[in-house]
Amino acid sequence: MAADMEEDKKEQPRALDEDDIALLKTYGLGPYAGPIKKVEKDIKEITKKVNDLCGIKESDTGLAPPSQWDLVSDRQAMQEEQPLQVARCTKIINPGGDDAKYIINVKQIAKFVVGLGERVSPTDIDEGMRVGVDRNKYQIQIPLPPKIDPSVTMMTVEEKPDVTYSDIGGCKEQIEKMREVVELPMLHPEKFVKLGIDPPKGVLCYGPPGTGKTLLARAVANRTDACFIRVIGSELVQKYVGEGARMVRELFQVKQGEREGKGNSRVKPLLPAFCIVPDTLDPALLRPGRLDRKVEFGLPDLESRTQIFQIHSRTMNCERDIRFELLARLCPNSTGADIRSVCTEAGMYAIRARRKTVNEKDFLEAVSKVIKGYQKFSATPKYMVYN
Repeated sequence: MAADMEEDKKEQPRALDEDDIALLKTYGLGPYAGPIKKVEKDIKEITKKVNDLCGIKESDTGLAPPSQWDLVSDRQAMQEEQPLQVARCTKIINPGGDDAKYIINVKQIAKFVVGLGERVSPTDIDEGMRVGVDRNKYQIQIPLPPKIDPSVTMMTVEEKPDVTYSDIGGCKEQIEKMREVVELPMLHPEKFVKLGIDPPKGVLCYGPPGTGKTLLARAVANRTDACFIRVIGSELVQKYVGEGARMVRELFQVKQGEREGKGNSRVKPLLPAFCIVPDTLDPALLRPGRLDRKVEFGLPDLESRTQIFQIHSRTMNCERDIRFELLARLCPNSTGADIRSVCTEAGMYAIRARRKTVNEKDFLEAVSKVIKGYQKFSATPKYMVYN
């Protein structure tokens, strides 16, 4: 009986309080308008709590709540979207204008003049860039990164080295040979055309380390306004067959792309190779037609060592009447790199003594430290057995 009375009490409507009566008087509504509005307010608060528990937050992204997601339709739309085809944008017609057009080259198909898709802007596309195009109208839909191995892009590429022939001492004969092989075909190709011969394809520079092989290559690149790419041979040795050859091709593709952006259509690859001991190379690489010219960089003689001392000390603040010939006599069987290290160490002795100039005593102490003290680290004795 008591339970029935409790259920009757629950079913009876709640009596209006003073706030409800005041609200009814304000809007002139019926007796149930106030409770209805309060229920609507409670519903909003409960809905907000439910959304918070579901992780739904109000934002300007326009995302619908999970209850309105249609994953099946989205997955079907993604499957129906056709894949793009890879092409290369070779030229931009009327760049910056509203009617700009793009000449693309689809490999093994043809060249097309196309426009841009809706999802790409004109600022995203440059000449020489790889792009993704649709298969119907060949419109550009997305820019693509360059197809170059990251290890290739990390190789040192230097534009216009600042080394000249005057910075190289004791290599007069080697400089003349390199200029004939590299510089002459690039600056005066008509001479080879008149004679009806092909210029040498490559040159092998061999000799002990520190004798100026790489320095001469930089000087040649400076003289011919060519690009100097320094690649260590071990970097091209890969685990699988063909990977090293692919990296070499991509290496020249990097420079081809840069030259095309500058208006040059051709890149003449010249191959100066450097090694310490030529006996370690494959004979197939040394035969005529591969590396036609072999240039040996031996140890500098007395006159050459004196010249190298003068070259490295001309930028130093040295005292007058320093006997560079005497210093050269004290450095037998030394390379240009050794002599440069002697000049640097002489400057360090002057700094320790808090002097602004380098004297002859500093050079003598540097010779004793570098030439005699560091002799066990030198690779020259290993090379001398091949002479």
